[in-house]
Amino acid sequence: MSKPEVIKIDEVEYVRKDSVVKPSGDVRIVILQRGWIVVGYFQRNGSNCTLDSASVVRVWGTTKGLGEIATNGPTNKTVLDPCPRIRFHELTAIAMIDCVQEKWEGAC
Repeated sequence: MSKPEVIKIDEVEYVRKDSVVKPSGDVRIVILQRGWIVVGYFQRNGSNCTLDSASVVRVWGTTKGLGEIATNGPTNKTVLDPCPRIRFHELTAIAMIDCVQEKWEGAC
């Protein structure tokens, strides 16, 4: 008997966890021009960059700056606004901070 890929309960569809493709790339916080701070799974293709499973960091919620959430993941005061894939040119990035991947699972 095959396993269902999707089930529907009370008109809500649920997808099997093992059928969802995880984004590739490392989680990075990217500081862009005009003060945008975004986080997601980073990939570069030439001079074009993307962040998948991305969020805009609206409130850091830290006492030690962006390095704190890069190392420890978002705090209970961090506010992330999820958004679709973010695309940007590499020259618009002011800085990129590598994140501890395990601390961001479920947040990105």
